Amino acid sequence: MDVKQLKALVTVAEVGSVTRAAELLHLVQPAVTRQIRTLEEELGVPLFQRTRQGMRPTDAGQIMVDRARRALNELERARAEVQPRSGQVTGIVTVGLLESTSDLLAEQLVSAVGQAHPGVELRLMTGYSGHLQQWLDAGDLDLTLLYSLDSGPSLNARPLVRERLWAVAPASAGLRADSPVAFAQVAARPLVMPAAGHALRTLIDAAAARSGATMEIAVQTNSMRVQKQLVLAGHGWTVLPGVGIAQDVANGSLSAAPLCEPDVERSIVLGTPRYGRVPPAVAVVARELVRRITEAVSQERWPSAQMQTSEEPEAQA
Repeated sequence: MDVKQLKALVTVAEVGSVTRAAELLHLVQPAVTRQIRTLEEELGVPLFQRTRQGMRPTDAGQIMVDRARRALNELERARAEVQPRSGQVTGIVTVGLLESTSDLLAEQLVSAVGQAHPGVELRLMTGYSGHLQQWLDAGDLDLTLLYSLDSGPSLNARPLVRERLWAVAPASAGLRADSPVAFAQVAARPLVMPAAGHALRTLIDAAAARSGATMEIAVQTNSMRVQKQLVLAGHGWTVLPGVGIAQDVANGSLSAAPLCEPDVERSIVLGTPRYGRVPPAVAVVARELVRRITEAVSQERWPSAQMQTSEEPEAQA
């Protein structure tokens, strides 16, 4: 198999049409069909099902698409890294941001990297900690923010921030940053909760167990933005990290107070793969991300957060 076949495979899978894939690849349709057929013959399995809705990958096809996409990304990254521009650090860096931190960090990171390292192309992905860790393990991320993890055989985890979780309610509830709210008081309200299995939900469930409170869960969601929308609409209170609701509290749309009895905290780490060398582009982006986080905490734009002491990431593994 060759790069042209892999590009044809991934493009057809993404657009669901040989005709459209041929247009995007600037080829004639028979050429794309031939590349897919040659690949199927080499592998000895069908890679696509032809349906009324278009071309859909078979199970084997999806495996090949996932691997081919990763291989093409690595080739693109290698090309960017070995073609320096006037001594600049160059390369493609894919960064994972927790959904709760994206509003605070995404634009700041893009601006800082663009100004200091114009030869670096950033790709940002947001998600929950579990998803981000899976993407890091799969090689789809170069570095990512994660919840409360320790270093392991395949992961370096650098502690960055420890922050309290907050009770979040409509503005009419009058919650205040200087008046912590007991967990039992929050649990007595209808609650809009993260879905079971979410790392934040695990922290909340543990707090409920320590306090002896039984939560009245009105609805569960896998989206922090939906959590806030439902609270704003009066469906209940919720629990979120301060960084996720700072702007909402500042503009008066929500009110919030730190949790107490017990205090509920989360820690955030910078996760990077343990194996292999760290490309210079990844090292400089990691440093810029840590600087943006440190700045946000020192300027009190990250509520109730404290930096955790550790050394800056090195440019070598």
